[in-house]
Amino acid sequence: MIDAKPDAKRHSAIAFVLATLARISLMAALLASEIFGGGTANARVISVGPGQLLNIPSQAATVAQDGDHILIHPATYRDCAVWRAARLTIEAAGPGVTIGDKVCAGRGIFVTVGHDITIRGITLVHARTQYHTGAGIFAFGDNLTVEDSRFLDNENGILAGGSAESRVHIRNSEFRGNGSCEGACAHAVYAGAPIALLDIEHCRFRDTRTAHHVKSRARTTMVVDNDIADEDTGTASYLIETPNGGNLLVQGNVLQKGARSSNPAAAISIGVEGVTNPTNVLIVRDNRFVSDLPEPTIFVRNSTRVPVDLAGNQLSGKVIPQYKPTKADGINRNAPE
Repeated sequence: MIDAKPDAKRHSAIAFVLATLARISLMAALLASEIFGGGTANARVISVGPGQLLNIPSQAATVAQDGDHILIHPATYRDCAVWRAARLTIEAAGPGVTIGDKVCAGRGIFVTVGHDITIRGITLVHARTQYHTGAGIFAFGDNLTVEDSRFLDNENGILAGGSAESRVHIRNSEFRGNGSCEGACAHAVYAGAPIALLDIEHCRFRDTRTAHHVKSRARTTMVVDNDIADEDTGTASYLIETPNGGNLLVQGNVLQKGARSSNPAAAISIGVEGVTNPTNVLIVRDNRFVSDLPEPTIFVRNSTRVPVDLAGNQLSGKVIPQYKPTKADGINRNAPE
């Protein structure tokens, strides 16, 4: 006959295991709540900074999943991060988020590998690499958006690669003291691959060193309502260059070429390295350009076969509005690549 009496010890052990598992699950949930801010499984909020469980941005990068929102609290971080997840928003929780003095993968302070990443409200400083091309942001993945951010004293401010379909949007941001030509030239903003679009709006560029404020190999480049100036100390070459052509809109900008420019030949250069991008439309209109150079400079140097639509521009100083090089001119060897 089988004794139907419960085994008290066995049931006690089961109860203990179940209670322990429940406590572990509760602790895990609480931990996730503290780190991820109570978001959904598909759109978590990850908090980083003083007083948070994650102290530095690189820790957040290691746990980030597609669609997460990274909130970085105000502090100065000597750190860098490789962001591999897609559809991330990486955002300052308040004013005063500064990250830099360190690069990841020999590339940049933020290296974006995932697609569709937005970076907002962050200051990136002092990116240096052995090849002198260190970037505040080095974008490998497609479709980068940068808003309300600052890039100070880097070799490249933003260096964007990506596939032929990638689009890079930069808005309401500041670039100061970027650029280098110690190795291959590094620029304040450089679309280094023939991506679909580089779009720069409402940004401020100052004191770029030796190289260009904006260099773009994108198939379409839009530079609209920006303030781009060498001022007294900047030594930049071109203000804007599209070396391989491509469709171009330069509209509503305030532009200034300083007396210390490393290349006094021109302010805007199109197609000087060979027109390999399809080029159908070139529009440079409603800009204000001042040259402080003692010698004449060209406002737009156009090496393509497509005429530039120049309308409504205000030019001050010794300025030649437009020049189309002939074969005898060759490539301007004074221009950094």
